[in-house]
Amino acid sequence: MTKLTALLLGLLPIMLLSAGCAVGPNYKRPVVDVPGTYRGVMPQDAAPAAAESLGDQKWWEVFQDKELQDLIHTALQQNYDVRIAATRILEAQAQLGITRADQLPTISAGAQAVNQRNPRSKFFSPYETNANQVDLSLTWELDFWGKYRRATESARATLLANQWAREAVVSTLVSDVATAYFELRALDLQLEISRRTLASRQDSLQLTQKLANGGATSMLDVRQAEQLVDTAAETIPDLERRIEQQENFLSTLLGNNPGPIARGMKLTEQPHAPNVPAGLPSSLLERRPDIREAEAQLIAANAQIGVAKAAYFPQITLTAAAGYQSSALTSLFTGPAGLWSFGGSLVQPLFTGGRIRSGVKFSEARQQEMVLTYQQTIQQAFREVSDALVEYHKDREFREDQQQLAFSAQDAAHLSEMRYRGGATSYLEVLTNETNYFDAELGLAQAQSNELVALVRIYRNLGGGWQQ
Repeated sequence: MTKLTALLLGLLPIMLLSAGCAVGPNYKRPVVDVPGTYRGVMPQDAAPAAAESLGDQKWWEVFQDKELQDLIHTALQQNYDVRIAATRILEAQAQLGITRADQLPTISAGAQAVNQRNPRSKFFSPYETNANQVDLSLTWELDFWGKYRRATESARATLLANQWAREAVVSTLVSDVATAYFELRALDLQLEISRRTLASRQDSLQLTQKLANGGATSMLDVRQAEQLVDTAAETIPDLERRIEQQENFLSTLLGNNPGPIARGMKLTEQPHAPNVPAGLPSSLLERRPDIREAEAQLIAANAQIGVAKAAYFPQITLTAAAGYQSSALTSLFTGPAGLWSFGGSLVQPLFTGGRIRSGVKFSEARQQEMVLTYQQTIQQAFREVSDALVEYHKDREFREDQQQLAFSAQDAAHLSEMRYRGGATSYLEVLTNETNYFDAELGLAQAQSNELVALVRIYRNLGGGWQQ
């Protein structure tokens, strides 16, 4: 055993020497065209851009509704996409361990005992033989050219890519839950408006019927009042259907079976800043998990070039073994029973039919593909941020206009009702203005929802939501 120990100690300088070089290119981040500012940033948002970004904030700081926060917490724990992404990280960790083990020697121990009896033959009498052996063996392919180190570098980058992929799933999940919740609250508001409008129109219908029975108005006014009631009533079943389906969708995001969803603040009470700091575009490269994932995949592909080029060079393998062998167990561990061996081999590829050259070309093409994917991901990220910024600002302007429209429609409906009761106009005017007011209220609820959803989209596109 001491012989093998001495051999292992003698191999240490070789191990250190073999760790010094590795073929293939070292990774350098590609040059990308980063704009100086996001298109769609409003002047009031530009001042604090260098200091902060909405994407730097934690999701519970952006979404302050307690019930929404509880829903996001539940989703992060139970959502299947997040759990699948976490399992892929475990797979990548195990693969890294497998790949890294190739750099180290393989040491194995064995024991063997054979007792054999040979029958009588023409020339020999029957006899028995005994062979007992205990040994320890070592096999080690030296990594002179860095093949295994490059493979480990690639596996480590793949692990990092899977970790960033999970963060991208988390970011998307947070935004999906928030979006679905705001849309649910918008449907709740529209249902509330429809029920309130229905109750008001039913009262108006009863009054019109009394006037018609007393001869103060015609049946035409009654029929027009019935139209207003029916218009409000027909929206309620559809909204109830959409609400239940939205609850089912949210339940799925939470990793639950379809069921009811708890509510918190009303849609009109959801806090959000009118001005959204976007930050510097250059910081997006470090904040967005999909960009970091694409870069990690590029690093992995870059390392694979070294793995492919290492196949051009000879494979150097060392083997060693030491142990004891004896025909009797009692003398197995005595000095004369000791045995050892040490050797090495070198295999140089001479003709492979172009396999190695094609392998290098494949890895280089794969690396170029990842470079383009990385650059495309960055460009797509800038476009998404710019689209979200302009969407939020225009949705806010639309909501403000819709708010004014709803106010005007409400006033017109009130005035027309007063004019009708005073006998100054027909019920047709009431019908028109009530319809306009109902449509304006529903439109305002949708506009308020669109503004909040656009804010969620900005937050996700700026790389927010995955920070824990």
